[in-house]
Amino acid sequence: MGATHPPSRRRVLGGLAAGVCAALTSPAVRAQSAPRVVVIGGGFGGASLARALKREDPGISVALVEPNAHYTACPLSNAVIAGLRDMKAQHFGYAGLAADGITHVPQKAVRVEADQRRVVLADEVRLSYDRLVVAPGIELNFDAIPGYDAAASQLMPHAWKAGEQTLLLRRQLEAMEDGGLVVISAPANPFRCPPGPYERASLIAHYLKAHKPRSKLIILDAKDAFSKQRLFEAGWAALYPGMIEWVGLSFGGALTEVEAASRTLRTEFGEHKATVANVIPPQRAGAIAAIAGVTDRTGWCPIDPVTFESRLVPHIHVIGDAAIGGAMPKSAFTANAQAKACASAVIALLRGRDPGEPKLINTCYSLLAPDYGISIAGVYSPQNGLLTEVEGAGGTSPLDASASIRAEEAAYGEAWFATITTEAFG
Repeated sequence: MGATHPPSRRRVLGGLAAGVCAALTSPAVRAQSAPRVVVIGGGFGGASLARALKREDPGISVALVEPNAHYTACPLSNAVIAGLRDMKAQHFGYAGLAADGITHVPQKAVRVEADQRRVVLADEVRLSYDRLVVAPGIELNFDAIPGYDAAASQLMPHAWKAGEQTLLLRRQLEAMEDGGLVVISAPANPFRCPPGPYERASLIAHYLKAHKPRSKLIILDAKDAFSKQRLFEAGWAALYPGMIEWVGLSFGGALTEVEAASRTLRTEFGEHKATVANVIPPQRAGAIAAIAGVTDRTGWCPIDPVTFESRLVPHIHVIGDAAIGGAMPKSAFTANAQAKACASAVIALLRGRDPGEPKLINTCYSLLAPDYGISIAGVYSPQNGLLTEVEGAGGTSPLDASASIRAEEAAYGEAWFATITTEAFG
C-alpha cells in the first residue's frame, strides 16, 4: 500500500473518484448532486453501513474505501487456532456490495481534509463527501508493553487481527511438545471482543486435551474480572479440570515486560517462561481515525450516541470498534447494529430530517468446545451523551444449563455468524 501505480491504474482511479465522489465546487452543484457518502473500512461496520445506506436510500452515492480484496473475519477465528475450522471460511469478498451499487475503492485512505470534506487516497486521488463514515476497527498499541512490538509478534503472536497471525499461533501449538506451557495475556479494557481471550483459552484447551493432554495453559490478565467469567470458569471446571489457570490483576496478571526470544512474560509478581505465548496488547482506534482528528486522548473516538457523528469533527461519523460506545462492547454484533443505526441517521441528516433515537442490541456467543456455547446479551440506548445499557433487558446463559442447551448455544453462534456475514457481505 502506498506504492506508485502504473499510469493506467491511476487514470482509472482518478476517473472513479470523478464519477463517484467528484469535488463539489459550489453550493449550487452540491444541492443538485446526489448525496455522497464515503465509508472508510470494509469490516463488519463499514460493509454493513454501506449496504444499509444503499438499501434504505438508493439515491445516495456510496463509496467504500478498503485496500484489501477480501475481509478476514475475527469471529470464530479462535476455532481456526484450535484446528476446528478452515481459514478460508473466514474470508469474505465485496461482490455483494458491488451488486448493491456500492463502489469498492481498492485503495488505502491516508488523509482526511475535513475542511473541504475530502478523503485522500494513497496515490493522492481525492474523494469528496457530504458525510464520511469511519469504521477502521482497531490497531494494536505496540508501545504499551516493553519488549513487545511487531517483530516480537512473530515469536509471540497476538492473533488479534485474523489472518496470518491466526495461522502462526495455530502452527506453534501444533509444533509444541506434549507437556508444554501456553501463556495468554489479556489486556485491560477497552479492547476488541471482551470475551475473546477466554474463548481462545477454552478452545486451545480443547485442542490440548485431545492432542497434548499433559500441557497447561495460564491466562495473565490485566483485569480482576472479565466478561461471562462465572460461565467460563464453570465450563473450564467441567471440560478442562486442572488445565487452565487464570491470574487476575491483583495476583500479578498484568504484564510489565516481555522477552520475545525466550518467550518470557514478566509481571510485578514474577515471570512465566512459555512454550507458546499469545500476547494480546492494548488497542486503540485504527490509524486513519487519529489522522482524521476524531480520536481523543484515550485513542478512541467520542461520538454522539444518536447519530454516531464525531464530537470532534463535523460531518464525520464513527462506528464499530473505534468508537467510544459507552457501555456497548466492541464486537462484530455491535459494529453491525451501529452501522444500521448510523445509516438511518446519515440518511435523515442528508435529507433534512431529524434522526430518530436508536435502541441497539448486542449479543456475544462464545465457544468453550465445539458443542458447548455460552452467550451474553444487552440492549443499549442514548442517555447522558453515551450508549447506556437498558436495565433488565439483557442477560447471560444460565449457569446451570444442560448439555443440550450448551449445544444449542453453540449452534446459535454458528447461525449468527452466517447471518451477519450475509448482511455485511452478501
